[in-house]
Amino acid sequence: MNQIIQNGNLVSDTPDRPSTNGVVRNPKQQQAEDEELVALFSASDTPAVSDALDKLGIPGQAMNIMPLANYQKVTVGPAFTVRYVPTSSSGPPKGVGDWIDDVAKGDVILIDNGGRTDCTVWGDIMTQYAGIRGIAGTVIDGVCRDVNRAINDEYPMFTAGRFMRTAKDRIEVAAVNEPVGIGRVHVRPRDIVVADANGVVVVPRERAREVAEIARHIDESEERIRNMIASGSTLGQARAEFNYHKLQRKG
Repeated sequence: MNQIIQNGNLVSDTPDRPSTNGVVRNPKQQQAEDEELVALFSASDTPAVSDALDKLGIPGQAMNIMPLANYQKVTVGPAFTVRYVPTSSSGPPKGVGDWIDDVAKGDVILIDNGGRTDCTVWGDIMTQYAGIRGIAGTVIDGVCRDVNRAINDEYPMFTAGRFMRTAKDRIEVAAVNEPVGIGRVHVRPRDIVVADANGVVVVPRERAREVAEIARHIDESEERIRNMIASGSTLGQARAEFNYHKLQRKG
């Protein structure tokens, strides 16, 4: 399977390394249950998780949110949610990106900018800081800029596009760690996010174990089908052997 960005690392349990002044880079840490739920998806990708969601009748596939480049890994983490709205006054902004100090190592940041593509909510400074703090990735229902930094740093970034215009004096933070909408999907804080080259899916936290088990079964069945056709079976025979057409059906 693809490699996993988990807890801010490539499948690594390495603790935060102190900076030169002895202060850990990110004092915000996940809870034990967060790590347990993330680990359940360590061998899955978004197609398998999407199929599992379909089978359970759960809408979790974020529409039109894709990686910046040909992303070759799988990012998994609990959601840290942020919602932006148009600036309501000419006074000082309520905040742009300072909320990132509250994001735990291994979390996936989900930013709801209402699908706006006329101004960005993320740039190279945020990318650099997120990488330093071991944040697993960022998903934006909107656009980002300074994309070369994210691509060169291999920071997982999933957006509706890219555009250079600043958010300053255009939008402001309305809510942090409250329910948001990402690609037509309702997301709550700490729901489990899975993202890869195919896009982004969100798993309701209370259904994560159930979804992960079905995704694992789908992965195993499809691997057996691939092995059968590699050994000379017809596609029809292999699919019939493992009830392929029932794998994703609801119920």
